Order: sequence, then C-alpha cells, then structure tokens
Amino acid sequence: VSHQRTDWISIHSHICHLLIPVLGRQPCFHSEKDRKHGKEQLLRRQESLIALALSTAQGFVWAGKPLEAIPAALQALRFSSRVFGSASVQLVPIYLLLAEASTGTGHLRQAARYLSQAQWIVLQTTDCSAALQSKLHRGLGLFSIAEGNLDQALYHLANDIYLATAEFGLNSVEVSGGYLNMANIFFYQNKMDVANSLYTEV
Repeated sequence: VSHQRTDWISIHSHICHLLIPVLGRQPCFHSEKDRKHGKEQLLRRQESLIALALSTAQGFVWAGKPLEAIPAALQALRFSSRVFGSASVQLVPIYLLLAEASTGTGHLRQAARYLSQAQWIVLQTTDCSAALQSKLHRGLGLFSIAEGNLDQALYHLANDIYLATAEFGLNSVEVSGGYLNMANIFFYQNKMDVANSLYTEV
C-alpha cells in the first residue's frame, strides 16, 4: 500500500490521462497516410509522457525527495526504452537520475547497477557527446563520494570538468557543478586553500 501511495504521489496522478491513449488499443487505419499520422501522434504522446515523467523525477531529486523520484524516473525509463530502444543514449540521463535517487535513499547497490548501465551505453556509443560523458562522470563522482572513495570521486569529477569545458567552454555554468563537488571534497579533507580556490572558481 505504501509503495502504491508513493507511486501515485510521484507520477501516476500526473500521467493517468496520458496512459490510456499510449497504452490502450490503437485505432485501425485504412490508408498509409492515416497510419503514418497515427504513428507520429503516438510518438508525440510517448515523448510528452517521457518528458513529464523525467521532469517530475528531477523535481523530486532537487527537492530532496529521492524516494518519490524513483517511480517517476522508472516510468520515463520504461517509455524511453520502448520509444528509443534499450541501448539508446536517450536512456543515460534517466539511469543517472535513478542512480542519484537510489544513492539518496541509501540503496548503493542499486545505484551502482544504474550507473553501470549508463556507462555501458556511453561506451557502446561511438559519437557520444562530451556533455553526456561529463554527466556520467559527475554521476560516478557523486556515487564515489557516497561510498567514501574520495580519490575515485576526484578522478571522475576532474573528468567531468574537462569534458564540460570541452563542450561548453572554460567559464560556462555547466562546469561549475564539477568544481563545487570537488571543492566540497577538499573542504571535507580540511584542505582549505584548494577548497577556497575552487569555491572562488564556482
């Protein structure tokens, strides 16, 4: 019952009206033109459902409610797999969000599985953007912090900064997250000169 309640609060109360036209029986079309239009309409509905589920999950993570984020992110993953395929780079941000939410709830083993899935997709994608690789390294860095492996976290966050800089430029806002997370590690290690330098960079 508690899982159903969480699921309803998280996502189903928002997407119920979208599920029937997406999951229900599709109409029978008599012409190729109508069939094509029907497929395009279904795809648009699926994409809007994915966007809604993903933004809802992200909102819960930002609000510090990782448990509520998981059902919404799982819905986004379910429909993204259906639309784009199970090995598509479109799934990587969802896996990273699921990993962050799982880490937030203390389920590190599950978070590691989501991160492995995201990493596998990135490694299989030859033309994967530096921006997406940067997000992956940030996710791996945050997970390493949660595990207490700070050296590994610094390695991933340095890669995050390098890739974000390559994609967006040296003084871009996108780079600041990596600097902030690194600064927090050095602050925790009482290396205040380095930490303050990085905070200033942010």
